[in-house]
Amino acid sequence: MGIIRFLFKVVLIFLFVTVAWVGIYRFVPVPFTFTMMGDVLSGRGVTKSWMPLSKMDPDMARAAIAGEDSRFREHHGFDIAAIANAARRNARGGRIRGGSTISQQTAKNAFLFQGGGYARKAAEAYFTVLIETLWGKRRIMEVYLNIAETGIGTYGADAAAIRYFNHDASRLSATEAGRIAAVLPLPKKREAVDPRGFVRRHGNTLARYVGIVRNSGLDACLK
Repeated sequence: MGIIRFLFKVVLIFLFVTVAWVGIYRFVPVPFTFTMMGDVLSGRGVTKSWMPLSKMDPDMARAAIAGEDSRFREHHGFDIAAIANAARRNARGGRIRGGSTISQQTAKNAFLFQGGGYARKAAEAYFTVLIETLWGKRRIMEVYLNIAETGIGTYGADAAAIRYFNHDASRLSATEAGRIAAVLPLPKKREAVDPRGFVRRHGNTLARYVGIVRNSGLDACLK
């Protein structure tokens, strides 16, 4: 009985701490992440600039939806169809692909570390449920676009816009937003300024999709 009581207390403390943590970030900008800490420990600097979603050019969120999570408005944190498709592609071999939503990526970026195995994925799922419940879609997108890695040592769309285009994220063209979104999956290997190959092609494709996202109302949850 003593062990059961101890475990029960541990679970209660865990729930209290994590819910409070998520609750605070509902209103307060995320100050630092484990990914940023990794850059610092490896000797790289960290450049970040928080910009409220209300001030950010709406095409940035639209490009992120087009490139990372077209069902962002519809799902409750997990896109089952995308996960199933990724599993089928991975089973056929080749490059491993994920089915993570923007909500899952935000949970990982804000509260956890990169990499890891099933334990980290379980924690990611737990925090995804919490942010979907306590934050809502608009706050999830706001946090995502401010802490996602957008280049080596660069975090957030605003810092990326300044780095790549010499102006902030309040006035992005569809092409600029598309190219920043094209960097998101592999930020340490891609550059949005004067891109070549895949980044240029994918960024230009996302720029065209920005209008589709807007006209189809796929970003309606952000208003």
